[in-house]
Amino acid sequence: MAGMEGLGRVFNVVPIAGGKAISMKLCSAVTFVCTGTDTFSLTIATAFAGTYRNGAFFTPAWAPLTRLYTVAATDGTAAWVRVTQTGADNTGARTNPTFTLFGSQLPDTYCYVKCTAGATGLVTAIAHDLTAGRKPANLALLGA
Repeated sequence: MAGMEGLGRVFNVVPIAGGKAISMKLCSAVTFVCTGTDTFSLTIATAFAGTYRNGAFFTPAWAPLTRLYTVAATDGTAAWVRVTQTGADNTGARTNPTFTLFGSQLPDTYCYVKCTAGATGLVTAIAHDLTAGRKPANLALLGA
């Protein structure tokens, strides 16, 4: 069986990413895979240790989430359902939402993002469409 590994070529991943800063400097997009029934919110900053701001800080409001997907079961036994919502910086109360933030959706100079769960949800971040492929051991740290 032949194939190519995706890690380092197509994607990089932060398995436990809730409330953690993720750099989008070396990827075109980050997909957040969330589990639990909760509200998941995005904030962004210009520096890793900078001040993270929500959509209300910007004029007009930064509202990147207009489409997301939910799934009733997290074990692969249920189909994804597309949810269209009015633009926001959060998912609203959803069960197991997944959504993608594109680098082109970030305001100029902003390249760090956090996805935070409201109370009990869990978040995994998948950086994809990497700008340069690397061996997994040589990938840039997403949390730095």
